[in-house]
Amino acid sequence: MTLNELLSRFGLAENPFRGEEARNDAVFAKMTGANGTGSSSAEPKPADTAAGSETTSAPKPGTGSFAIPSLTGTFHSDFEKILGDLSRPATAIVFGEKGSGKTAIRLQLTRAIDLHNTQHADRRVLLIPYDDLNGVLDRLHARLNGKTPLESFQKIRLVDHLDAIFASLVPRLVDSALNKTDPTDPLLSDDSKKLLKKLDPGARRDLLLLQSVYDRPDQADLRTTQLRRKLGLWLPWSRVLSHAAVWLGWIPAAAVVYLAKLLPGADGWTIGPGPALYAFLTLLAIWLIALVKLLAWDRIAFNLLGKRVRKQLRSVSRSDRSYARSLRQLDPMLRDEDNLPITDSDEVRYKLLERLRSILRALGYTGLVIIVDRVDEPTLISGDYDRMRAVVWPMLNNKFLQQDGMGVKMLLPVELRYALYKESAAFFQEARLDKQNMVDRLSWTGAMLYDLCSSRLHACLAPGATPLSLLDMFSEEVTRSDLVDALDQMHQPRDAFKFLYRCLSEHCSNVTRDDKNVRIPKAVLDMVRKQEAERVQQLYRGIRPA
Repeated sequence: MTLNELLSRFGLAENPFRGEEARNDAVFAKMTGANGTGSSSAEPKPADTAAGSETTSAPKPGTGSFAIPSLTGTFHSDFEKILGDLSRPATAIVFGEKGSGKTAIRLQLTRAIDLHNTQHADRRVLLIPYDDLNGVLDRLHARLNGKTPLESFQKIRLVDHLDAIFASLVPRLVDSALNKTDPTDPLLSDDSKKLLKKLDPGARRDLLLLQSVYDRPDQADLRTTQLRRKLGLWLPWSRVLSHAAVWLGWIPAAAVVYLAKLLPGADGWTIGPGPALYAFLTLLAIWLIALVKLLAWDRIAFNLLGKRVRKQLRSVSRSDRSYARSLRQLDPMLRDEDNLPITDSDEVRYKLLERLRSILRALGYTGLVIIVDRVDEPTLISGDYDRMRAVVWPMLNNKFLQQDGMGVKMLLPVELRYALYKESAAFFQEARLDKQNMVDRLSWTGAMLYDLCSSRLHACLAPGATPLSLLDMFSEEVTRSDLVDALDQMHQPRDAFKFLYRCLSEHCSNVTRDDKNVRIPKAVLDMVRKQEAERVQQLYRGIRPA
């Protein structure tokens, strides 16, 4: 019997235990409603209320969140703590093993924010994913020029992460202002574009400042001009006057020569010693000074300023001249040390963050949620304990994590938990993890995994099929306690799915399609449990790849 034939005998339309990665798991997407096919309300379907014995009753596909009742799915018991109240976003730090469901929690957080924004259009929350660190770390390694990635990462500062977060969000804002079409980005909605046009002059200057520093490197200077015109901002008066002096400054000197020609006794176009000559030379010198200032002095000064900005923005790849061409279009008051990131001080970044928050509030976003995930996956880290620690530790700063209206959801590998407990009291005082809603370990019990797997079964039922629980797939000699104990040895959802998938596969190899009883016997359960428990232990000891 094939696996598909076995599943169809149980009334299943697809394999509930095939997926191992939440991002690519169609069953998980169906359970959360993220693909548009799941239920968006917590009201049970008729199948959910079907009565029956303990072995035939079907569990509900999930329960609604207290914070967002319309959010459906099966959640970890700590999900409510991690999510918090989206009307007042808060930080949460989570440590979990590989396969413990960190990515699933990230997707559920994303779904929760989408639902919150749909229900509260006047106080939306903007999600900033900070989970693809490959480009950021590559640029930092190239700029810091360490002999090894670890040597480079040990020089990472909090401001480097802040700059990377700005660089991920500001281009989206600029796209919205310039009417760039991307239907998948909520920032580019028609409402956002209309609100951007109604920004007050101060917010417009703030947006231009952020664009000048954090826009996409390949065309940032060109987009500065486009955005300035779109926002209705003039060039700085000093620059307008400098251009006027260069293009029109020769006219007074030429006028002196022309008037000298009209004076009595003038000999041709020559001017002899006297007031006319002195006036001509003075005006010519003023014009040449303006010419040198604009074409040489100002260019050198802006290039030096651009170099100072580039030196500090180590997580952004952009040239000095590109920064210079953008910065020269800013108001002079925005080009001082209090507004530009030309030092390693984090105060300027926090001021820029507040400028960004004021713009987002004008667009209807009252809160920010930054999700940090997959820190073990970048090529330059590849799961290395010390490199992960060097990258993540600068973000464990209470001032950064406790910004009003901003929540940082950090989904971290459990290896960093072990490193955390080795830190000093001074580190804990700076991080103040007692205030960060920390989940010490994202653990799963056998009962939790049983409920999760039963919910996946329900999500995969064919239309009109008889509801079933996980226990219905096993023979009568298998008790609920046997299944719960077996799942408890798997520890994580990913390993639980592998365990049940193997049970199904092993059973298929021992039955024919003519057999009437297709329930999995206890012998298969015990054999697979022993093998999978050994595999899990070897995985934890680091002597098995998966």
